[in-house]
Amino acid sequence: MKGMDVPDRTEDFTADPVELFFDLGYVFAFSQLVGHLVHHPTWDGVGEAGLLFLLMWLPWSQFTWAANRVSGNGRPVRILFLIGAAVSVPMAASVSTAFESGGPLFALTLSMIVVLGLATQTLGYEKRSDEFGTFVRWMWPSVLALVVVVAGGFAHDSVRVAWWIGGVVIIFAAMVAAGRGEWVVRSGHFAERHGLIVIIALGEVVVAIGLPVVSALEGGGGLPGDTVMALVAAGVLAGLLWWSYFDRTSPALEFRAEHLDGAREEGRYMRDVYTWAHAPMVAGVVATAAALEEIALHPGDEVSGAFRSLFFGGLALFTVGVAAAVWRAFRVATRERLLALALIGLVLTVAGSWPGVWVIVAVDLVILVMLIFENRRVEGERPNVTS
Repeated sequence: MKGMDVPDRTEDFTADPVELFFDLGYVFAFSQLVGHLVHHPTWDGVGEAGLLFLLMWLPWSQFTWAANRVSGNGRPVRILFLIGAAVSVPMAASVSTAFESGGPLFALTLSMIVVLGLATQTLGYEKRSDEFGTFVRWMWPSVLALVVVVAGGFAHDSVRVAWWIGGVVIIFAAMVAAGRGEWVVRSGHFAERHGLIVIIALGEVVVAIGLPVVSALEGGGGLPGDTVMALVAAGVLAGLLWWSYFDRTSPALEFRAEHLDGAREEGRYMRDVYTWAHAPMVAGVVATAAALEEIALHPGDEVSGAFRSLFFGGLALFTVGVAAAVWRAFRVATRERLLALALIGLVLTVAGSWPGVWVIVAVDLVILVMLIFENRRVEGERPNVTS
């Protein structure tokens, strides 16, 4: 194993283990976001968590695009990924204090990870190629955004928020501009990496529903029946979210990517479907995990309006992300899912006096029925293939 492995532009590959190692920092970061939402279920708290998520999505996406360009099994790439993984730990640790004393550490470490991702991506380009020119046009606005983010880290209160929002806006504008250039993309790798980050977010649901078990057992009273029922219902919800993404959506999006023509169209598709549409999916799962943690800790109590709103908001983000990706890929509306979301909103509106466990059960039933009807419709619309 010598030198740098830069596969042919038509060659696809799977994610290297070092990419999964890098994701471990995001396990920690997402758990911090869940904790922030549990302790601050207000509009301000949700806004802060959303801004932090978008900022952390940038370095993760940068490394994903970089590893899509060059194979992750090259030693230089692995070294950069390992450095990024090490830096991601203090970044994640500072999430809970990012709007307080931890702002400088959060901004500096996040920016370091983006720089490492940019450096990784440069390894796979011929310096006079069209793709390298596109990358350079993307790189300089990214560097400007990092300067803005770091400046915000040393600012205070609302000024910090304004600087960080400005950094996100610059990155978003750069993404729009970069879509006019040519990119080398590998659909299988993109699909796998984004599927893995969805799994990591779903892992936060598992952690959230495990906390009531720890709390009950430490209290010495065993597991009450309503706690067990809430754990089962929350576990079913996690499984339904997994099914709603991995059974049909994920392979369909990858299939569409494999049949695109032209480097520009491929780059725009990956940006729209994966970098953009998957952000609300993952953020939605994180928000849902926060709501489930609170409900599972108090399964027999009424669910406050704040956590019912958080529950609905998380499911809405996930559903809208899926709907946007499917529409971008196939120009098809996910009508069963949008109708189910409306029904969930109605359930959560009238469920103010319900015990929390029954709120989760009701949401489970709506999602399950939706998936059944969606499957029957889609299978019924498939053309008959005769031999």
